[in-house]
Amino acid sequence: MKLQLALDLVDIAGAKEIVSEVAEFIDVVEIGTPIVINEGLHAVKAIKDAFPALTVLADLKIMDAGGYEVMKAAEAGADIVTVLGVSDDSTIKGAVEEAKKSGREILVDLINVKDIAGRAAEVDALGVDYVCVHSGYDHQAEGKNSFADLQAIKGVVKQAKTAIAGGIKLSTLPEVIAAGPDLVIVGGGITGENDQRSAAAEMKRLVSQA
Repeated sequence: MKLQLALDLVDIAGAKEIVSEVAEFIDVVEIGTPIVINEGLHAVKAIKDAFPALTVLADLKIMDAGGYEVMKAAEAGADIVTVLGVSDDSTIKGAVEEAKKSGREILVDLINVKDIAGRAAEVDALGVDYVCVHSGYDHQAEGKNSFADLQAIKGVVKQAKTAIAGGIKLSTLPEVIAAGPDLVIVGGGITGENDQRSAAAEMKRLVSQA
């Protein structure tokens, strides 16, 4: 089980500052969609150059032109690129084909997918590397989480690894770990803490014991 730090509401300098604090406790650093919108793929390159030992995920939430957008993310240094589960199969296939050319990986984000288990099985069959359940900011504001969705996809995903994102904190991490995802994605549960280093260290300790 691996730990991913999701960075959303910072610029490149802020991202570097946070990663410097917690790099030894995380496996993957995510350059979130807001950073990509504000800074472009330069943000992905900047973090990969600064922290070459870390796996870098570009959260592009690709909805179309899968092959092209994965190619551009890979050129910027992304190791993993996200594609939306609500996108067409052809988009996901194009993303997977391009990723394989350069040894990158594809994570399919099931945010806003209605039939979670059904779509998870479908995208798993397309050869993606990760299938992720995700409660976004708007879902979290309504009190929703992805724990039940994780249980649902664990029963149908046979080839890909599973991941969970959205609102995970130290207090809820044991419940997440019990469901057995391969990748635990934490944003505010680390970045929103006064002592980010301690929060990341404790999360890494719990994840590593799983």
